[in-house]
Amino acid sequence: MAQLTRREYLDLPALARAAGSVQLPGSKSISNRTLLLCALCEGRTRVLDLLRSDDTQRMLEALALLGVHIERSSEGGAEAAGMTAVVDGCGGDLPVREADLFLGNAGTAFRPLTAALAAVGGHFHLRGVPRMHERPIGDLVDSLRGLGARIDYRGNEGYPPLEIHPARLVAQRPIRVRGDVSSQFLTALLLASPMIGVPVQARGAPLVIEVEGELISKPYVEITLALMARFGVVVEREGWQRFRVPSGSRYRSPGTVHVEGDASAASYFLAAGAIGGGPVRVNGVGRGSIQGDVAFADALRAMGARVELGENWIEAAAPSSGRLRGIDLDCNLIPDAAMTLGMLALFANGPTTLRNIASWRVKETDRIHAMATELAKLGATVEAGPDYLRVAAPAALVPGAVIDTYDDHRVAMCFSLAALGGVPVRINDPDCVAKTFPDYFDVFGSIAS
Repeated sequence: MAQLTRREYLDLPALARAAGSVQLPGSKSISNRTLLLCALCEGRTRVLDLLRSDDTQRMLEALALLGVHIERSSEGGAEAAGMTAVVDGCGGDLPVREADLFLGNAGTAFRPLTAALAAVGGHFHLRGVPRMHERPIGDLVDSLRGLGARIDYRGNEGYPPLEIHPARLVAQRPIRVRGDVSSQFLTALLLASPMIGVPVQARGAPLVIEVEGELISKPYVEITLALMARFGVVVEREGWQRFRVPSGSRYRSPGTVHVEGDASAASYFLAAGAIGGGPVRVNGVGRGSIQGDVAFADALRAMGARVELGENWIEAAAPSSGRLRGIDLDCNLIPDAAMTLGMLALFANGPTTLRNIASWRVKETDRIHAMATELAKLGATVEAGPDYLRVAAPAALVPGAVIDTYDDHRVAMCFSLAALGGVPVRINDPDCVAKTFPDYFDVFGSIAS
């Protein structure tokens, strides 16, 4: 868990080598979706390798306040990255119908809970940290209001905090939601769909959700659909524009669920192997993963790294011919892991261009701005646009760069890789990694020297 007192900075020494193996923490995306499904389903569910982090803690706290009974135990001691949770499902009927929920900066908790609580019915306040109140939610609220939800903004229009009032949601027509801002809006509606009613005359017909515009981050919706199926609700889709939830769908416990290792977190260690010689192997995710960020392995190959995949592991090593090469890549399907490619550009011959990354601007921080600013501190030539980032490596990295992390875990983890360029680096506010990977720097230190 996050430390009570966060360190002001962490100095990383100049590093030259990375090799070894890492057991990944559980996926944040899978962990928080699974916890909500466990709460909404019928029956008791045992969740193994649940991520221990700030974001999952916010979801666990919220579910407890809503009356969901959860028993937790550590796997490997109190400081371990994983835990086991046993959750007694409520069958869509939460015991507590009035609560004030603080959800930090956890979009994977805030967006799905907004839809689920609107569908359950009750009086709820949802709030977060200041940055959460800058992350848009208006498109999801508009979709829910179209179903009869009564939701008020308690700050700026279109943004949290929110107040949800008792209401019954009924889909008189296909539910429409924009897909070009955040895939979490569609995920939220899908997860809540079994609790949304249909008119009497439409009984037996499926509930239909239609996506307006381009759906970004499709692999994260794939995670949602795969987990819903694991809990007994199989959604039919027509491409990425139309989703059909069968009439009478109900979530039922699968008994035991195992959370995959975090494929986004895997990218930092695989990149370390590609920069620092390697091989570096990550355990807990592989070719059988339901996470889209395993495609980071393909991008690594395109940059010339040597990559191998097993069913539950991935291994990366530096190119046999020497230096990595720059690439030009559409990163819509791997938005989180694409940040790591921006760091790899510091070690590549030729520029690297990351395209279709507009979603970076509404994440934990404006990640296009953050990456461009901090990469420049290391000497890179950077061009940033509305939805792209172009990075060219310097002749040599600037030693002693002081990296600001913007309270963004992925910025902090990405820039640890700069030390593998043989220069010392200072990471400000390193403990922001507690959002998803509390002991990241210890694990990184175990494979880098």
